[in-house]
Amino acid sequence: MKPIILVLANLVLFYLFYSISRKKDLLSFFSEGKWWLTWLAVAVITLMDELTSIFYAPSEAYRHIGTKAIFFIAFTSILIRFLSNRMVEISHILQENKLIGGGVYNFSYLVTGPTLSFIAIASILVDYILTASISTVSAVENGMALLKLTPDTKFILEIIVVWAIAGLNIIGIKENAKVTWGIFIITALVFINFIISAFFEMVPSNYVNIAVSSKEAIHEITSGGFFDGYWIIIANVSSCILAYSGIESVLQTASLVKSWRQIKKAYTFLALTVGIVTPLVTALVLSHVTFPFAEHETDLIPFYATMLNGSVFGILMSIVASITLIMAVNTAYVASSELIERVAHRYGFHTVLKTNRFDSLYLVHIFNAIFYSTIIFITSGQQSLLAEMYALGLVASFVINMGCLIVYRYIKGKTEAQEYTTSRWGTIAIFCAMLSCFIFLATHKPYGTALWFGATVAALLVGLTVARKRSPEIKVAIQGDSTMDLLLYIASHDEKNVNIYFKRPFDQMNTKLYGTALYITFYSPRKGIPPKLSENHFRIPVKRTNLMNNIEAILNLIYFEIPDHNLTVHFGWPTSSWLDRLSVGVMTFQIMSLPMKYKKINFRIEEFAKVDTI
Repeated sequence: MKPIILVLANLVLFYLFYSISRKKDLLSFFSEGKWWLTWLAVAVITLMDELTSIFYAPSEAYRHIGTKAIFFIAFTSILIRFLSNRMVEISHILQENKLIGGGVYNFSYLVTGPTLSFIAIASILVDYILTASISTVSAVENGMALLKLTPDTKFILEIIVVWAIAGLNIIGIKENAKVTWGIFIITALVFINFIISAFFEMVPSNYVNIAVSSKEAIHEITSGGFFDGYWIIIANVSSCILAYSGIESVLQTASLVKSWRQIKKAYTFLALTVGIVTPLVTALVLSHVTFPFAEHETDLIPFYATMLNGSVFGILMSIVASITLIMAVNTAYVASSELIERVAHRYGFHTVLKTNRFDSLYLVHIFNAIFYSTIIFITSGQQSLLAEMYALGLVASFVINMGCLIVYRYIKGKTEAQEYTTSRWGTIAIFCAMLSCFIFLATHKPYGTALWFGATVAALLVGLTVARKRSPEIKVAIQGDSTMDLLLYIASHDEKNVNIYFKRPFDQMNTKLYGTALYITFYSPRKGIPPKLSENHFRIPVKRTNLMNNIEAILNLIYFEIPDHNLTVHFGWPTSSWLDRLSVGVMTFQIMSLPMKYKKINFRIEEFAKVDTI
């Protein structure tokens, strides 16, 4: 029965992939003078990155929490799916603000400014360094699983892999969507055969092991109080989070697709593939652990494949593992160079941007290879140690993303990027969970903490010194208007009745006014200067204080410089959901205190009917 099922499954898959591959513009298309990747291309590239974790994450989870890893890897998959919905929302927000690509760096730059965004840079670079390092080590361990190599020989092979991939990038050879698609087809066929074969080997005791794993996990969570159960969940999720490393890569590729909707489709594809396959493979393998686990900790999947279908299939799985893991190393090179290039362009570090005749950022690739080799040397190529270090940087990037999303939605509500929004209470819950995981890992994984903290301090020093002087915000802020421009405009009119409208970018401008009218729009230099709609529209860059302080600074100046004018200050009325109105409640409360401070100024909060013309 097993051979028949395997033959039928392979025939169906061959036909399915053949039919899909014949479709036009399957992976890329040309539009608006540019080549774009489709959602499938982005999804497959990310899937190959995320799938690599299956070759080391289950064994690392089993080493820490035993068979409970079966339950908690599935539980973590569900949590990651909710987190990926927020990643879609972030991609939508970035597109609305014309900050395409850059992932957590661009989003943190938009929300928190240039200085704190360097923490995001540090976390991402730590991720890339450890992605390349652990993938290199795992590629050698899995690819050479059937050979008995000495530690020195393995270390030499790992260094060769690191510098070979660096060399390919230096001469301009990168992975492309078509190559990745072909490798994906082979990988999918191997894993389908692996899963079907594993099911045929299942006996009642294996199902019992899976059931016991769930019962033990649930009993451990519910046996104590709420806080005890919460920290048990956090500790176990922290041990399983590496199974989904690479999920953030979709957000990094946003610049390669035409719309955030492609990102949404890519995340849906990942939920239906890796989100199911990873827990399934983990359950099948770990429920069969009757062999000496310590002897096969680093080559668990190829060894189990050998147990299922013999040495030939084991060798095939080893080859697939090596190829996918080496691709993850290449992805780390490409992604880190793109991040560094983006930062260097923004702050004018032109030396870093030198290219060779192959149009490659060779200096970046050389430095990356040095960093990767150094980490492998320091850790002696120990997969377990690299995994501990990797988890912290991964969770740190999740915390920054979710924290920035909360701040952004608190400030903006749903006035921007309205087409795709998620529950803010859900975002807060995920943020708390990821922050708890970060705290757990930081207190239990000293090597990962030391690396992340060192990289963060170094990045912040750069941000506080050189980058702030080179910030592109300075040029954008200069393009705006000053408070003196307001006074000169008022002084140029004889009318004593002055209406001051604090206008949000999306508010309409009412032309049927009495007296002199001024429209004031505060803007963040990080987002660029909004268009000037008329001569009485003044665009003021927001200073490094909160918005209310900027408003009071203008009122103080006008109040004391032109005391003989009749001033009326107008604020817009929040008309979105009750949650949005609640989020601006603090500012509304502050506005209510203004009449007591400025007793000669009239204040109004109002909403005008929308008009088609200005």
